[in-house]
Order: sequence, then C-alpha cells, then structure tokens
Amino acid sequence: MPSHRTQMKIVGEILSTTMDTDSQDGTNITHLIRMANISHGRISTILGNLVSQGLLEQVDSKRSCKYKISSSGKEFLLAYKTFREFSEDFGLTI
Repeated sequence: MPSHRTQMKIVGEILSTTMDTDSQDGTNITHLIRMANISHGRISTILGNLVSQGLLEQVDSKRSCKYKISSSGKEFLLAYKTFREFSEDFGLTI
C-alpha cells in the first residue's frame, strides 16, 4: 500500500527543486508542480505559506511569477535534510 507524503516532505521537495534550479530568475510554478507531483490549487497554498514565512522569494517576471529559495530557506532545507537522515537511521519517517 503506497504511503502518503507528509506536508513536510512536500515542502522539502519544493525547496529542493527551487535550490537545484540553474536559473537565477527562479522556478516557475509549472516546473514545481511537475517536480513535486502536486495539484495547482494545493501548491499555490503551500507557496503562499513559504513566501510569508520567508523560506521562498517570489520573483515577478514579464510572463509569470517565479520562486527562488531564500537564505533562510537554504538553512531550513539543510536542517530538514539532516533531521530526515537522522530519523531514518532510527527507522522513523517524517
């Protein structure tokens, strides 16, 4: 039986995707939807929360709105990955 992803795992995937993007302009929402495998409605809510918490920066371009990871988002992502690896060593999932 497939397990459902937690909200924290989805946030981690979104932050990882924005950090791994080569473009300095940010990542568009379509790319995030594909990489995180999540609906537009749900990702819009999550992105709004991440921007308001200062983990992502919203960059307005001519054609669309793009997102890039902030410095605090990079710190959060590093801490999240460290904690995830630590918990997996003990057989726990987050």
